[in-house]
Amino acid sequence: MTTITQIMRQSGEAFAEYRKTGPAQRALFLETIASGLEARREALTTITQEETNLPPARLNGELSRTTGQLKMFANLVREGSWVSAAIDTADGQRTPPKPDTRKMCVPLGPVVVFGASNFPYAFSTAGGDTASALAAGCTVVIRAHFAHPRTSVLVFEAMAEAVKTCGLPSHTVQHVTEPGNEAGKELVIHPLTTAVAFTGSLSGGTALMRYAHERPDPVPVFAEMSSINPVLLLPGKLKEDAAALALKMAGSITLGMGQFCTNPGLMIGIKGAELDAFQEQLAEEIGKFTPQPMLHEGIQRHYDTCTISIAAKQQVRIVADHTAMIATVAARDFLQDVHFREEVFGPYSLLVQCQDKTEMQQVMDSLKGQLTATLMATEEDLRGHAALLDSCIRTAGRVIVNEVPTGVEVCSSMVHGGPFPATSDPRFTSVGTAAIQRWVRPVCYQNFPDHLLPEALQRANPLGIWRTVNNEWTNT
Repeated sequence: MTTITQIMRQSGEAFAEYRKTGPAQRALFLETIASGLEARREALTTITQEETNLPPARLNGELSRTTGQLKMFANLVREGSWVSAAIDTADGQRTPPKPDTRKMCVPLGPVVVFGASNFPYAFSTAGGDTASALAAGCTVVIRAHFAHPRTSVLVFEAMAEAVKTCGLPSHTVQHVTEPGNEAGKELVIHPLTTAVAFTGSLSGGTALMRYAHERPDPVPVFAEMSSINPVLLLPGKLKEDAAALALKMAGSITLGMGQFCTNPGLMIGIKGAELDAFQEQLAEEIGKFTPQPMLHEGIQRHYDTCTISIAAKQQVRIVADHTAMIATVAARDFLQDVHFREEVFGPYSLLVQCQDKTEMQQVMDSLKGQLTATLMATEEDLRGHAALLDSCIRTAGRVIVNEVPTGVEVCSSMVHGGPFPATSDPRFTSVGTAAIQRWVRPVCYQNFPDHLLPEALQRANPLGIWRTVNNEWTNT
């Protein structure tokens, strides 16, 4: 069996060549992977349904999202402005003389990607982490998730085939299926690893962060870990149509058996007839929910343990418990017990009942970093709760008005990240074109002969990309 040391050495050797590939070759590689996945669509969805209990419609949609991500990064690589090329030309007449300096982003090196359990395509073997790292010019070592090993192997076959078809170094992408946590630790601490991507639990993500930070040469870890995605139910919106809001929230809470990192695990409202009506309607809608098996037994056990613990708390009242659980608690009790602020992965949400706007603010300010924060609000609500809006912006990577947090659009303006513990680094996103910035670093080239410069920085701009030249944005 190939050892982790051999795998990382091979990744380092492949990086020395792969980093030199041009935009056209790299883009073609990503598109070839996408084509390979499409060719395996039927086999993939059949195998993945067996491994994860996810229905065919969900799997086909996610596979399309995955191939779309690959094509999106191919287009980004061809367009080229993502390298953030900036040029300041020399001025010998200035005192002291101004040098010629040129800056662009270059790939970090071999990246280790840990597959996720809840998105077997879009956040796993050929998901957004892998696609963005390959687009940046990094080689990738994938740690397959134990929950869908056959899926991961079949996806990797498409990637290995694309490597060969495109004439790239044979170890541009590698696949580690060895069971147990030790292999993951070895991958993170290996000296040739330059960055890590992870989507999963808080305990898993913080363990990888610790390994990476304890190295003689610490490396960045982008870990997406824990978020309860608060939804603020403001008075005007509840009064306007509590029933419609309850229907919308029930759909979001139960979507995919609640197994989304953007599941609305916390709702916050002010006591009154409108909130009572919302709560009653929400319980009714949850009662219509048809349960499905969860992704794997481990997730089910953890969900059961968490919900049993919550139900046992004296301060809590269970509003609905038809597989999906809705619980409610007074704000004062919520503020006194930190366990209420922990993620419950699955179809669960806690409704916090506040006395007034001040208490609502206190609840919001007690929260740690989140992927999303949502305001269900009228225009008047938004004007009257400016401080709550500010809290949302401070707390979350994506702030939403009158839409549910589940469903993450893959586009250039998306931010799927947030302050700790939502992610390990709030400056970055794992979804959208900006995800590529996790795997690069800036380099300044000073006083270089033109022929030694990367094409992105050469005077003639042979790639035709947009650059900042003497503080002007131009593609000439």
